[in-house]
Amino acid sequence: MDLVVIGDCNPDVLVLGGDVTPAFGQEEKLVDTIGLVIGGSAAITAVAAARLGLSVALVAAVGADPAGTFMLDQLVREGVDVSAVAVRAGTPTGMTVALSRGGDRAILTALGAMNSLTAADVPAGLLAAARHVHVSSYFLLEDSLGPGLAGLLAAARAGGATTSLDTNWDPSGRWGDERLSAAIAQADLLLPNEAEALRLAGADTLDAAVAALAAAGPRLAVKLGERGLLCADGDSWHQVSVPPVTPADTTGAGDCCNAGLIAGLLQGLTLPAAAALGCAAGALSTGAPGGTASAPDLPSATRLSRQAKTTTLRMNEPGRLPTPR
Repeated sequence: MDLVVIGDCNPDVLVLGGDVTPAFGQEEKLVDTIGLVIGGSAAITAVAAARLGLSVALVAAVGADPAGTFMLDQLVREGVDVSAVAVRAGTPTGMTVALSRGGDRAILTALGAMNSLTAADVPAGLLAAARHVHVSSYFLLEDSLGPGLAGLLAAARAGGATTSLDTNWDPSGRWGDERLSAAIAQADLLLPNEAEALRLAGADTLDAAVAALAAAGPRLAVKLGERGLLCADGDSWHQVSVPPVTPADTTGAGDCCNAGLIAGLLQGLTLPAAAALGCAAGALSTGAPGGTASAPDLPSATRLSRQAKTTTLRMNEPGRLPTPR
């Protein structure tokens, strides 16, 4: 198994339009489209990685209900192994409503079964078979998966796998504790976006955030949206970007970027070269509504990645990183 992804799995109810802000007072507003699509950062990453040619298994929890069946059917259709997805009787599948207006979105999530996932739900044999183990949406699963995550990642590394972690946003605003610190210490690669990096590090500038997170041990790739990826590897920083695209919807772009970067590393590429593949996968994924509708195949992502621009900075040159928005 090339990749085992651990995390969230839920349908997205995707609402698209120029004005998708609800009006209370029992007002009805028309939007362009509403669709039911594959959601959950882990599930989107798994599908995007499968599109790039990796053999992928997902470990997550869904309910024994139509929403859970929808997710399992869609994932199987995409070639993702769902044999380790736990089905919880009597608990609804988590669901997300994503209100998207092109370059920005608002997200409402009901956790349902997703935060019942624990380290004990991850089959030891699956870890032993994996070349890479990736964890998504740590903060949605913090209370259930968090206590055992560091040990799980340590076991994966002991078995020869590399590991990565994308915490995603913290709805509680606490931004972690010693359990997260222990998990980060067992991750070979940390994959926050810009806003998450600032909060994880408790920093006011991107320079300071990258320096603090890189000092915690793992290699680092910070997603900067249309400005690409900022990678920290040893004593160098690399900003990698691909030519801009016109997005239809940015839902799941960061998750597809994760998949592309992991695929590149599993090919043996350097971190900047893998970041270029990640940038390409993320950019191309914005071509259609939903997180996976336009997730690219490997030849398409590779073609765009060859147009990437890479700028290398030394870590003793502060103040030259992109200014946070």
